[in-house]
Amino acid sequence: MSGIAAEIVHKRPPARWRADAALAAVALIWGITFVIVKRALFEISTMYFLALRFSLASLCLLAMFWPSLRAAGSRAVRGGLRGGLTAGVFLWLGYTLQTFGLRYTTAGKSGFLTGFYIVLVPLFGALFFRRRPRLVEVGGILIATAGIGLLTMPSLRGGFHMNRGDLLTIGCAVAYSLHLLVLGHYSQRERFEAVALGQIACTALLSFLSLPFDPPKAVWSGAVLFAIVLTAVLATAVAFALQTWGQKYTTATRTALIFALEPVFALAAAVVLGGERLTYAGLCGGAMILGGILAVELKPARNS
Repeated sequence: MSGIAAEIVHKRPPARWRADAALAAVALIWGITFVIVKRALFEISTMYFLALRFSLASLCLLAMFWPSLRAAGSRAVRGGLRGGLTAGVFLWLGYTLQTFGLRYTTAGKSGFLTGFYIVLVPLFGALFFRRRPRLVEVGGILIATAGIGLLTMPSLRGGFHMNRGDLLTIGCAVAYSLHLLVLGHYSQRERFEAVALGQIACTALLSFLSLPFDPPKAVWSGAVLFAIVLTAVLATAVAFALQTWGQKYTTATRTALIFALEPVFALAAAVVLGGERLTYAGLCGGAMILGGILAVELKPARNS
């Protein structure tokens, strides 16, 4: 984080590729930790896991950003926290709908429907903020979405029939797309440290308030403790700090497109760590996602 801090101190916006690289690193972190979280949830209830994960992450972010927040002043911190709280509502809603949707649908359908948020981001952006995506971005998004479909196609061979789990997961995609837009809006206008802390603290609070609907249960093993600590520090505190910083210098549409890398990294982690077999469809799907991203990244960005 020292390089990021230096950029902020000198008020020099980084090159666009640095922000995009930070977002790609976030997708890598989330993709790798997916296998670890999946295993841990066999031994701990969902909302309890989220409450502990985001609470520990909030403490980590507070420790990381305390000097910057003190120097920023109370007015700037309050503005950033308000924006973060708004983003946190959609973040918590996305996590909750996705997790409960998995109880009634397959992991493949969940991955495909969740990935639909990369299409919704430019649509909602044009609707709410009047930000029309470039044609090349639309093309990249369509290619990446088709790639996500190929990644999950093996689990859809029996046909695609909508059930309540699918509907919950579609709601998750809507929540994630709104989260990206809200986060991009506030991170470009407020202190990114306060925005990052606000959204994670809000998610932790809402997770604790939801415990009566999903009573806490846990088998305290080394795997569960490792998953909580790893996801809290790396996949939440560090990842969401990088995302909030990255979205300060790039658009929500580009962010959504880069995050299409997450299922690619998740598949690679499942093959290496989980012993899953890499299929031809999965390989082609991953190549399409990378192709969609490169189609956008290799074309000079329009000046904003």
